[in-house]
Amino acid sequence: MQLAIATGVTALATGLFLAPLSAEFDNRATQRALAIAQSTAVQPGLADLLDSGTGPDPDGPVQQRAQRVRNASGASYVVVLDTRGIRWSHPTAARIGQRVSTDPGPALAGREVRHIDVGTLGRSARGKVPLRDEHGRVVGAVSVGIGYDSVHDKLLAAVPELLAYAGGALGVGALAALVVSRRLQKQTHDLAFSDISALLSEREAMLHGIREGVVALDRKERIRLINDEAQRLLELRPEDTGRPLEDALGPGRTTEVLAGRVTGADLLTVRGSRVLVANRMPTDDGGAVATLRDRTELELLGRELDSSHGLIDALRAQDHEHANRLHVLLGLLELGLYEDAVDYVSDAVGVHRATAEQITGRVRDPLLAALLVGKATVAAERGVALTVAPGTLLPDRLVDPRELVTMVGNLVDNALDAAAGSQDARVELELRPLEATDGAEGTEGTGDTGDMQHAGGADGADRTGASADGTGLRLRVCDSGPGIPYEQRELVFAEGWSTKPPPAHGKRGLGLALVRRLAERHGGSARVGEGAGGGAEFTVVLPDALRPDPAEDGAADGADGPDRADAPSRTASPAP
Repeated sequence: MQLAIATGVTALATGLFLAPLSAEFDNRATQRALAIAQSTAVQPGLADLLDSGTGPDPDGPVQQRAQRVRNASGASYVVVLDTRGIRWSHPTAARIGQRVSTDPGPALAGREVRHIDVGTLGRSARGKVPLRDEHGRVVGAVSVGIGYDSVHDKLLAAVPELLAYAGGALGVGALAALVVSRRLQKQTHDLAFSDISALLSEREAMLHGIREGVVALDRKERIRLINDEAQRLLELRPEDTGRPLEDALGPGRTTEVLAGRVTGADLLTVRGSRVLVANRMPTDDGGAVATLRDRTELELLGRELDSSHGLIDALRAQDHEHANRLHVLLGLLELGLYEDAVDYVSDAVGVHRATAEQITGRVRDPLLAALLVGKATVAAERGVALTVAPGTLLPDRLVDPRELVTMVGNLVDNALDAAAGSQDARVELELRPLEATDGAEGTEGTGDTGDMQHAGGADGADRTGASADGTGLRLRVCDSGPGIPYEQRELVFAEGWSTKPPPAHGKRGLGLALVRRLAERHGGSARVGEGAGGGAEFTVVLPDALRPDPAEDGAADGADGPDRADAPSRTASPAP
């Protein structure tokens, strides 16, 4: 441990020294590049050459001057450019006449710039200054770069010396750690700190977790340790630790037994109103450890055993009753009395038949109806009223029932979680075909809440028109829960985001994200707002969720809107 600490501190100190050293080398390199650029820009006649109108030339005087500066200073490149960013000089002659690869704007604007950058010649420390004529007008710029490899080499050259000092400090720390470690090993009998800590934790857990009283005494019969159960049995306090046994307990048989003046196994003694069974074990240092058991607890165990037998008998009776119910159900099914079997099972599990009839009368798809009947049972067990809105009329024309089952199931589950425990807990579900007004309302609502990036455009208008032919579907789920704050109404659809703690077997925040993903995949939308009675209201609009109504296939193309709007209601009217 000490060696690890010494190594960590040395590494940290070395890193903290290298970080500013690297920055200092970078600063010196960019400052040098800027100085070379400044000295180049003030050369007499250089600005006039750029303003002469001859144009860039690989063999021109600008290139020759730049090469002389480059050779004299050791820079990687000296580039002279005009106000258009065109190179008049470059170490590679083929690049003369081309535009520079980095932004020359700051230098052409009259500012001096120095930084580490990457260009056509690789990473370099750069300095850029404006090139002015004799009137102070900017006619170009000078860019000088110093290869970053040279800066890096200087840094690497300084590292060995630094590492030598760090290594020396680490060696001294390691030697000190070795000396301290040897001393501690002798004092702790070669036990590691983790072993000592584990032994102490195990001892504390054992002493205070067992249901027997434990009292440890030293050679002078003073109390060294007493656990919670011994304090209860002997009516002692934690402050009695360190006191002589006779002072803490007073004279009597209990003191004689614990002190070892009465020998034997399972010795009986009385302390107050308790009858105790005591055992004593001497230790190597002349002390002893005594254990105590309450005899009355043995009697309690006997009574608990009798109670367990009674519980087993009761469970056996329940098992017989459950078997009888299954036999009755099996008999009804074999006799073909299916309605009676359904009635019998409904009475047994508490399913409300009226709710099932209401759901199946308004939701004609069998998969979705079965899901809602099951959710109604779960809601009843959780004390939540799951109702179907009066406007719900879903014909059996779903294009993809399974995906709608997924969306409805996730929304209802979230609504049940939110409504459970609230006053007058309720969840309301609405499923009905879209009309033209529904499509327009859905588009406007989506724009208001900001749930869909593509809402409100031409595409939204097309979708609204498509829903008017009876193939669109509107799903709405309301609950009586606390609702969702306005600033979190987009977050609830983000994958992995949830207001509930994640379960041990996985992660939350997938249900609503899946609902929106499925809705958008079908060209629809999913949004959340505030319900009329408070709580959250989730609305899903699916433009093409239903197949066209066969009853309207023969209708004329020019049929008016009200007749077409009435068709879904006639198709989805509940059976008598």
